[in-house]
Amino acid sequence: MSLDQKKAPIYEALERYNDMRVVPFDVPGHKHGKGNPLLTDFLGQTCMNVDVNSMKPLDNLCHPVSVIREAENLAAEAFGAGHCFFMVNGTTSSVQSMILSVCKEGDKIIIPRNVHRSAINALIISGVLPVYVDPGVDMKLGIPLGMSIADVRRAMDENPDAKAVFVNNPTYYGICSDLSKIVKMAHSRGMKVLVDEAHGTHLYFGANMPINAMAAGADMAAVSMHKTGGSLTQSSFLLVGKKAGITEGHVRSIINLTQTTSGSYLLLSSLDIARKYYATRGRELCAQVVKSAEYARAEVNRIGGYYAYSDELVNGDSIFAFDKTKLSVYTRDVGLEGIEVYDKLRDLYDIQMELGDLGNVLAIISPGDRWKDIERLVSALAEIKRRYGSEGKKQLDHRYINPEIVSSPKQAFYGEQESIPIMESAGRVSCEFVMCYPPGIPIIAPGERLTPEILEYIEHSKNSGCFMTGTEDMDIEYIRVMK
Repeated sequence: MSLDQKKAPIYEALERYNDMRVVPFDVPGHKHGKGNPLLTDFLGQTCMNVDVNSMKPLDNLCHPVSVIREAENLAAEAFGAGHCFFMVNGTTSSVQSMILSVCKEGDKIIIPRNVHRSAINALIISGVLPVYVDPGVDMKLGIPLGMSIADVRRAMDENPDAKAVFVNNPTYYGICSDLSKIVKMAHSRGMKVLVDEAHGTHLYFGANMPINAMAAGADMAAVSMHKTGGSLTQSSFLLVGKKAGITEGHVRSIINLTQTTSGSYLLLSSLDIARKYYATRGRELCAQVVKSAEYARAEVNRIGGYYAYSDELVNGDSIFAFDKTKLSVYTRDVGLEGIEVYDKLRDLYDIQMELGDLGNVLAIISPGDRWKDIERLVSALAEIKRRYGSEGKKQLDHRYINPEIVSSPKQAFYGEQESIPIMESAGRVSCEFVMCYPPGIPIIAPGERLTPEILEYIEHSKNSGCFMTGTEDMDIEYIRVMK
C-alpha cells in the first residue's frame, strides 16, 4: 500500500510542538529567540521557534523511531528507494557515507577523475584506493564528459577486485552517462554502484528526464535536495536501492561516524516539506523548469556568438543523455572567458550565476525562476557581448590531463611533507588539492604528481579570476608536497 505523500511528519510534529508552548530549559541557548533578539529580528520568530533540540516528540536523527522514521519512509517511496536517510551535513556527507559503506582501507573503487573533492576526501579518510577513469573532454567546450562504457569495462577487467564503481550523474554541465549499462556491468562482477546525483533531484519527478539512479538499479545515490529540489542549503538525501543488499543499520552507523548529533530541525523540516512538494507536484514543476530552460537556451543562441548547448551533444556513450534543465553557455566565441562573463553578470548586472569556468557559464534553473528573470539574463548577456565582446578567444587545448598517481590520497595527505612555491613544484607529489570553486573538481589532488601542464593550467585559472581553493596557503602561492 502506498504512503500518503501529502503528509510531512517532521513539519507536522514541529507545528504540534509550537502549539504546546513548551518552556525550554534545553539547548539551543537562544530559547526560541528570546536569548538573541538580534538574530530573531534577522531570521524571524517562526524560524527561531523551530530551531530546537531533539526530544521524544520530535524524534532523534541518529536513531529515528517516530516522525523522522516516518519521513524517511515517505521519501524512500517518493524516490523509489529501499531506504532514504535525511542528511544535514550536506551532500558531501552523503557522498562520503556511500563510499565508507561499501569500501574499507585498501579496497579499490573505480571512479572518474572529475569527481567532487568530497569523494576524494572520503578516500583520504578511509584509505580506499582510486582507480581513475579518464572522463574525456569536449574539445571545444572544455567540459568533462560522462564515463565511456569501453573505459569503464577496461577498468573493471583490469581491476576485478574493485568493490565499487562511482558515477557522477548528471555532471554539473548536464552530461549523463549510460547508467543502466554501467550498473549491469558492475553487478555482473559483484561490484556496487554509487551515484553522485547532487544535481539530479528533478530526475526522479520529471517526465522524459534522463534515468535516475534508483530506476537504473544503482545501489546508493547522494541527492542534493537543496540544489534543485527546494530544501534549505546543506540538506540532502542518501538513497539505498531496494536490491542493494546493504542494511539500513550498517549505513546509519557509517553516517553517525561523521554526521552531527545535533541535527537541525530547520534542515530536516525543509527536506520533509520539499519532498512533499515534489512528490505531489513534481511533474508539473519539472515541466515548468524544462520549458524555462529551453526558452532561455533559444534566446541565448539567438544573440549569436554564445552557444547554449543541449541534447545535440548526445553521442550514445560518453554523453548518453543531457539534462535539459541545465543552462550551460559557452562564451569564448564572443571573446570572453566564462569567468569573465560570470564576473560581469554579477558586478554590473546583479545576476549571480552558478559558475563560470574558462569557457562556460552555468545557470541553475528552478521553479523559482520567473520569466522576467530569464529575460533579464538574456538581455545582460546580449549587452555584455555588445560592450565587451570581440572576435573570439583562441580555443584552449582542452586535452584531459590524466594525472600520474604516485601514492594513495591518504598516504600523501598524512605523510611527511614540506611547503614550496607552487610554480616550482613540477615533478613533486602533491599533498593538497588545488581546484576552482565551484565546481570543486580538483585540478590536482593528494598523491598526484605536479607537472608543467598542470601548473600552467593552475596559473591560467588564477590569472583568469577563477576562485581557487584547496591549499593551506590562502593565496595559492605555496603547496605542500611529499618529501
